[in-house]
Amino acid sequence: MDDIETLGVVGAGQMGRGITQVAAQSGYSVMMFDVHEKGLEMGYEFIQNQLAKGVTKGKWDQRTATESLERISKSLDMSDLRDCDMVIEAATENKAIKFEIFRNLDNLIKDEAILASNTSSISITEIAAVTDRPGKIAGMHFMNPVPVMKLVEGIRGLETTEETFNTVETVAVNMGKIFVKANDVPGFAVNRILMPMINEAVYTLSEGVASAEDIDLAMKLGCNQPMGPLELADFIGLDTCLSIMEVLHEGLGDTKYRPCPLLRKYVQAGRLGRKTKKGFFEY
Repeated sequence: MDDIETLGVVGAGQMGRGITQVAAQSGYSVMMFDVHEKGLEMGYEFIQNQLAKGVTKGKWDQRTATESLERISKSLDMSDLRDCDMVIEAATENKAIKFEIFRNLDNLIKDEAILASNTSSISITEIAAVTDRPGKIAGMHFMNPVPVMKLVEGIRGLETTEETFNTVETVAVNMGKIFVKANDVPGFAVNRILMPMINEAVYTLSEGVASAEDIDLAMKLGCNQPMGPLELADFIGLDTCLSIMEVLHEGLGDTKYRPCPLLRKYVQAGRLGRKTKKGFFEY
């Protein structure tokens, strides 16, 4: 099914709003759905502001911004996604929540539509198994911030058809992204590498090897990373990092993926990073 014209996006948070913006700028009609009215309005306003900033900075003209915004609709009713050709789920990185969303979407949208998950670690095969259309389920892992980062990690579940996967790749490319194919294993490719590095940085802090500032400075200057691992963890969200490490630990059964107790403690304390103004650093 290559003729995708209408996209649905589930979730108006950091990832959902970014996917919505890029899809609309790429010519797709987009229905952005969220269960929380405040979150939905904030997501929409964020897109408005980003498009306006792009005009001010000369990235695109006013006409492009206006037309992109006109392609976006928003809804608090999931049934409004029923006519979408493809729906991308961008909800919290939680199995139970994602399973419920996919069950509901499966019952709502047209039979030929594709469902994709922006999950960063959860098995696409497991997600597909809760639906009656496993062949039309795939992973479409965008990077944050979506309008800036070029990568989309594509994940094929056990039952994902070639046609579905090719369509997902086509949509990603049409959105100006570079599509990298990864197998359906815990963490896929990006987070299988990235999250253990972040987790090890937290262990390094916990064991008093160096301060948070010096750990990040060492990695930026010594490894040419644009952002230190602890600052990056704050940017991603410490709760998300913990969830991914738990998926890796449970799914691969290796103690090297055990989440650092300090990471768990920060999450329990509500120190989740930038979104709560306090994580390993204060914002």
